[in-house]
Amino acid sequence: MSRIAVVVKGYPRLSETFIAQEILGLERRGIEILIVALRQPYDPYIHDLHRQISAEVMYLPEYVKDDPARVARAKRWAQTQPTYEAAKALFDKDFAQESNANRQRRWAQGCVFAHELPEDVTWIHTHYLHTPCSASRYAAHLAGRQWSFSAHAKDIWTSPEWDLRTKLDDSAWGVTCTGVNAEYLKSLSQDPDKVELVYHGLDFCGFPMPSETPSARDGSGAPVQLLSVGRAVEKKGYNDLLTALNKLPDDLNWHFTHIGGGALSEKLKARSEKLGLSDKITWRGAQPREEVIKSCQEADLFVLPSKLTKSGDRDGIPNVLMEAQSMGICCLSTNVSAIPELITDGETGRLVPPAEPATLAKALEELIKDPKERDRLGHASANNVRTNFATHPGLDHLAEKFRKVI
Repeated sequence: MSRIAVVVKGYPRLSETFIAQEILGLERRGIEILIVALRQPYDPYIHDLHRQISAEVMYLPEYVKDDPARVARAKRWAQTQPTYEAAKALFDKDFAQESNANRQRRWAQGCVFAHELPEDVTWIHTHYLHTPCSASRYAAHLAGRQWSFSAHAKDIWTSPEWDLRTKLDDSAWGVTCTGVNAEYLKSLSQDPDKVELVYHGLDFCGFPMPSETPSARDGSGAPVQLLSVGRAVEKKGYNDLLTALNKLPDDLNWHFTHIGGGALSEKLKARSEKLGLSDKITWRGAQPREEVIKSCQEADLFVLPSKLTKSGDRDGIPNVLMEAQSMGICCLSTNVSAIPELITDGETGRLVPPAEPATLAKALEELIKDPKERDRLGHASANNVRTNFATHPGLDHLAEKFRKVI
């Protein structure tokens, strides 16, 4: 039986449980997969999901200098292929628009990918429309394969329109995980029908049902446990959260725990110390999924103050929100990007405007003081996410599309 190549930035990655969930779900539906990663793993842990995946992994050289001999062999091979002139013309046209080392690196990765692609791989499916898609597209043309994509968030909103249009029109089809994304990509494509909305959803196996004994903590006695899980990067809004926490009344008892790595980790820790919040915050760094679930079970309120960045980067529908909601944890987030597709303010959680720490602080104070409201919103959100955001419909749809091409 033939396989599909599923292309990712790196594998395995703690922050990409949605991709691991999809790969495992496709395997369980009989789709044979080769994972192709543009970089080696760097997280200190892996999720249990990754242990269940049986697919072979091919690692491409992240940089040409990592294995120049391998790249040279691939480029010599590529020049002998009947597909070379057409594929190279695609790269040359892209390079004329974006003349930098990054674009050259994707051509080199595409050559290695095509050169080493096993014969039984008959289709290429790439996660993300930016760099992984560039390498995948060049490889597909060199190897004489068709390709499709899954688009997510940063890859859409930080890519120039010309690049998106080129890839959309060259692909066989694609899916994206939010309605906001789908509307935008359809507007750029010559064939809007080739772009479909497919929510990642969540496989609820392993996620406990909501507790029937709600917390009574209201900030007057034992600290209300606040939790957030996410990379320490600008779009997650953690700097705004620190400002909001600093605005809470002095007599309100709370404790905030953050799980996740990221480039801004040390800066956020330093700022929390400067604000005098260190004794009320625990920075746990990157943790496996099992620890995330355990922390959610101990939490009273989940907070994720996502926002847009200057580059245009933003969240889609963060998996961590669905995970927390599935366990009945009340979620406070922002009405940015596709988060309102998951959370209806006042019905299945609370939403505030992004990048408004004062408004965030007010909502935090209200929810910290009101355990009954947290419980109501938490149970409503669990019912909503378990009813409308299960992973199975999307995986069944993808599996059927892949069965047609393998």
